Amino acid sequence: MDVSMTLWVLTIVGLAALIAVDFFIGRKPHDVSMKEAGIWTVVWIALAGLFGLGLLLFSGGQPAGEFFAGFITEKSLSVDNLFVFVLIMAKFSVPTQYQQRVLLVGVLIALVLRAIFIAAGAAILASFAWVFYIFGAFLIYTAWKLIQEARADDEDEEFEENRLLKAVERRFGVADRYHGTKLWIQQNGKRVMTPMLVVMLAIGTTDVLFALDSIPAIFGLTQDPYIVFTANAFALMGLRQLYFLIGGLLRKLVHLSYGLSVILGFIGVKLVLHALHESGVHVPEISIPVSLGVICAVLVVTTITSLMASRKQAAEETRETGGVQKAEGSEKDSIDV
Repeated sequence: MDVSMTLWVLTIVGLAALIAVDFFIGRKPHDVSMKEAGIWTVVWIALAGLFGLGLLLFSGGQPAGEFFAGFITEKSLSVDNLFVFVLIMAKFSVPTQYQQRVLLVGVLIALVLRAIFIAAGAAILASFAWVFYIFGAFLIYTAWKLIQEARADDEDEEFEENRLLKAVERRFGVADRYHGTKLWIQQNGKRVMTPMLVVMLAIGTTDVLFALDSIPAIFGLTQDPYIVFTANAFALMGLRQLYFLIGGLLRKLVHLSYGLSVILGFIGVKLVLHALHESGVHVPEISIPVSLGVICAVLVVTTITSLMASRKQAAEETRETGGVQKAEGSEKDSIDV
């Protein structure tokens, strides 16, 4: 897809305008209701859909298919990232009325960092075709690792600050409490960071780790930097509202890691086949329509099986609770007698 500098500038300006609108809407700290989160989640998904339709009309089916496949994949990986965002919010005890501001700035930091990753990835792939082998192998390894982590089922998982964040905290110091939405304050004659700034940096820098698998994954679906960037942008910008919309449902998606492992493994195989094809080996390549169908099918099956498993687990816990209460009641009756 031949993208002019004018189109790049217009796209970035348009995305910046959308971010500004989002910031204006959430400028006043408040608890985000399910209704508000639901409306804006639909708005962001609709905007992504309109952008994809625009690609279909002006550039054809191939770029549009690549965008939708990339957007759905990035959105799915972003949902998994929300688990870590929940841990970060709990770790720093972020008041509910400030969480939307934290997510907005944190996601903005993540978007800038991902843009750098995408530019570097595109330059590397353009110069060294063998990198496809590395990306493919890495995604297959990540898929296997996701399965191992899902089977471990660690209920006591906690967020651990990365080295960069710890170094920044040591260098500038951190206030002992939140001061509204302020990022810096004067404390004992010294300018120090507030916990608000620390948690924003935590979310933004933690997303860099997520980009290590999401960026190779989308490059496995398209090598067009414009589509890679816009798919990531639309997937990330609706993440704040999605956090509040499905925050309570995240624990019910018990099979999400398995589904994502299948998707990453599938894209990893697709990358390896593409690398072999580029090397002159006659192997079949997986088309975008097939990729899009597989990704959607895996997500649908994963969601259905997750909800069924969660419902079954809730029913079992209810029966066990009822049995314990019944036993305690029988023991009390025997004592009274």
